[in-house]
Amino acid sequence: MQHWDRVEAFVEVVRNGSFAGAARQLQVSNSHISRLVGQLEQQLGTQLLYRTTRQIRLTDTGTLYYDSCRQLFDGFKEAELQLNQHQGQPAGLLKITAATTFGDRYIAPLVNDFALMYPQIKVSMYFSNRQVDLIDEGFDLGIRMGVLKESTLIARRLCDRKEYLVASPAYFASHTKPEKLADLEQHNCLIGSRGTWLLSQNGVRKDVVVRGNWQANSGPGLLDAALKGIGIAQLPDYYIDEHLTSGRLQSVLDNYRYTDTGVWVVYPQQRYIAPKVRFFIDFLVERFERGIGRSIKP
Repeated sequence: MQHWDRVEAFVEVVRNGSFAGAARQLQVSNSHISRLVGQLEQQLGTQLLYRTTRQIRLTDTGTLYYDSCRQLFDGFKEAELQLNQHQGQPAGLLKITAATTFGDRYIAPLVNDFALMYPQIKVSMYFSNRQVDLIDEGFDLGIRMGVLKESTLIARRLCDRKEYLVASPAYFASHTKPEKLADLEQHNCLIGSRGTWLLSQNGVRKDVVVRGNWQANSGPGLLDAALKGIGIAQLPDYYIDEHLTSGRLQSVLDNYRYTDTGVWVVYPQQRYIAPKVRFFIDFLVERFERGIGRSIKP
């Protein structure tokens, strides 16, 4: 009798490039995955993988076996997706990641609305300011901010995103407002998760190295420091719009603002997109187009 859990474990180890990745994908322990693959090799009477402390590699027989098994499991997945599409209702666990503040403020309420629309969906949200590896960590999709890096992920734009250089009137009471990029060298620049500010000069992108006596990977912390007059910060519109309107913050160097940024939903490239993912992405795009994005200036 064939033990399909052993075959599935082997296929996921190869697809994810590690036993840990397969364990996350199948939501079991590393030791369980290792045991299943070992049992499969014993069952087949051949070694399928070369194992080292840093990587795994297919043997010749492992390559042949994986090619056949992958097609088999792809067929299973296709049949399941077609059945779900026929039934017309997304179901299963939907794993989403986003930046912390944006996720809390905008994505979580939309996920909750979506969960109410489709009770067969289970959701798992992980908000972090680090860039999560969707494939390696088993996420269905992520929300990315700013300028996207080159990758194999598919991206759909949700809305625009503007970043401003801002400081409080109290700070500018004792510091001359900068009029050109070089003037920033004379200012205390509040540093967020990166040590450069993305700006534009003569229509060309420019990553400006900034220096100051304050640094944190916290948007709310950065905003608070700017409001309290510690220095100049670069912050996105949805953080500072109300403070610009009230006058608690003032923007500078607006002519140097880099405009080609946005908010994106990204997901791994796959031959068949699960209904839960396809439905949720369409839902996000529709809600942002309809008005949820107004508060972040689409």
